[in-house]
Amino acid sequence: MDIGKIIRDARKAKGWTLDELSSRIETDSGNLSRLERGKQFASKDLLNKIMTVLDLELVPAYDTAVGSEGTLSHAAGKSQRDSHANVEISRTVFPRTNLYPLIDPDMVKAWAESPGNLKPDDTHMYLESTEDAGERGFWMVVKGDYMACNGNPSFPEGSLILVKPESEPISGKYYVVILESGEQTFKQYVVDAGHKYLRPLNQNYRTIEIDDTCQFIGRAIDTKMTGL
Repeated sequence: MDIGKIIRDARKAKGWTLDELSSRIETDSGNLSRLERGKQFASKDLLNKIMTVLDLELVPAYDTAVGSEGTLSHAAGKSQRDSHANVEISRTVFPRTNLYPLIDPDMVKAWAESPGNLKPDDTHMYLESTEDAGERGFWMVVKGDYMACNGNPSFPEGSLILVKPESEPISGKYYVVILESGEQTFKQYVVDAGHKYLRPLNQNYRTIEIDDTCQFIGRAIDTKMTGL
C-alpha cells in the first residue's frame, strides 16, 4: 500500500494544496511533498497528525511494526533485510465514513434553530462523507450561481455542500448565513481591516459588508457535484 499516494489522494479530495496541509500539521511543504512521492518516510508523530487532519485511520493488515526511528515499516521477521534499511509500509489506510441527512434549503433555518425538535426521518436522504460535521451536520443543495467560478473551489447551482454548525466563523471559509433581513445565503466569509464581509465567488455579484446581527448557520466542509 502506497501511503504517499493515499495521503495525496485524501488531500486532493479535500481540495487542499500542499501548503495548506503542511500548515495544518505544522511541517514543511517540501517534506510533505517528498513523503507523498515516496522519497521520504514520516515520523510516527507526523504520520498521526496527517491521519488526523485527513480523517484517515491506520488499520494493521498483517505482521506490521513501527520502526525504532518512529517510521512505519514491515516487520523484518526472518528476512535478510538490514534492520536500518528503508522498507515498505504494510498498513492499510481506510477513511472513516459518516452519514448526514440532506436537508431542504428552506428548512435549514428551522433545522439550526430547533435542534431538539426537528430531526431527520425516513423521508430524508442520507449522503456519505469522510468529513466530521458533528451530530447536527447536514447536506444541502446550493441555490443560484453566486458561488460558481472558473477557479477552485467552485460551488455551481445544484451542487451539494456538507454544513458543520460552528459558533466562531473563520475568515476565508465558506458559510451558510442568515442575514438581518432573514435572507439565507451561502458565501465566503472575509475579515479585512476589522470589517466583515460575505463574498461571492462569482464576480458578477457584489461583496456585502455585514455586522454581528447575522446568524452563521455553519461552515461548508465538503462538497459533491451533481449531474455528472
